[in-house]
Amino acid sequence: MSTVNLPGGRRLTLSATDWAKPDSAPASRIAYAAAHVVADPRADNSPGAPAALDWERTLAFRHHLWSHGLGVAEAMDTAQRGMGLDYAATKELIRRSAAEGGGRIVAGVATDQLAPGQVTLDQVRGAYSEQLADVLTAGAAPVLMCSRHLAATARDADDYLGIYRELLDESDKPVVLHWLGTAFDPALEGYWGSSDVDKATETVLELINSNPAKVDGIKISLLDADHEIGLRRRLPEGVRLYTGDDFNYPQLIRGDEQGYSDALLGIFAAIAPAAAAAFAALDRGDLDEYDRIFAPTVPLSRHIFQKPTFYYKTGIVFLAWLNGHQDHFTMVGGLQSGRSVPHFAELIELAATAGLLTDPDLAAHRANRFFEVMVG
Repeated sequence: MSTVNLPGGRRLTLSATDWAKPDSAPASRIAYAAAHVVADPRADNSPGAPAALDWERTLAFRHHLWSHGLGVAEAMDTAQRGMGLDYAATKELIRRSAAEGGGRIVAGVATDQLAPGQVTLDQVRGAYSEQLADVLTAGAAPVLMCSRHLAATARDADDYLGIYRELLDESDKPVVLHWLGTAFDPALEGYWGSSDVDKATETVLELINSNPAKVDGIKISLLDADHEIGLRRRLPEGVRLYTGDDFNYPQLIRGDEQGYSDALLGIFAAIAPAAAAAFAALDRGDLDEYDRIFAPTVPLSRHIFQKPTFYYKTGIVFLAWLNGHQDHFTMVGGLQSGRSVPHFAELIELAATAGLLTDPDLAAHRANRFFEVMVG
């Protein structure tokens, strides 16, 4: 047993959970974990500085996810795209991760090599095409991420359809579309040509239906389970719905009599051992065990992804540090300051309840050092 001295004089006793690693990836669902990056703590990773990564630890974390049967969604929002990770580092990250060959991998395609500010649609199209080529050259499957530049430049739904249709034509692999909500990035207001979600949905479906063979699936990160289910039921046969709903993922993955969602989730980076065990139970048809394993991870996920939601990366990295996946709590862009001491204290309690502090002695030692420094 190991004890954490929480702020306010409370004490938390930690114990280990023995999570068995699976022999293979889940059979009944496709599951990607959007992985974070490990900063180089000796480099200048202050806000605005070029990202400097600890490549050994960053890649080792991908192997950790692959070892639990999960695919890796590389260079996504969880890796701090648009929040510290510049495109030079992104391109190298995708190249290195794909070269590892540890398991299934998809990678984000965006326009973040463009400077902030006003751009033309042709510049947006060119930036997307450049990144698409980089991902395909690396050997990963592309995820067409939402673009802040496109959101700021597009006049209507036709502008979105025109650019995305060209990208589908350019890709020699089926792509995953990505609809990221404003909770994750307020700059994406009105994406797909409308702030009305129902109207935007019709644009998305028009795009998919125009070339379904080029669309592997769509990842939805709107944190609206009812909307996701409704869209899922309208997708063409063979096009997957990848849930990005870090609040409601157990029920969406479990599904109903009309279908289910696959998964591409940031929270899976924090709960990989539990997620692997839950998928193993689902493969066996043991839905009670599936529900039992995932149930305590939901309060943890909702806490990590609480408003302002875009700071969820801080909690992901804090847990990675507590669990020994990195030797420090430093993030690119100085993002380790994105959450408060009380937030981290509650995070530890919720992670302990979910059995996700896998080395209690190490977690207690690091947590106690952290609180001693931060609180005194």
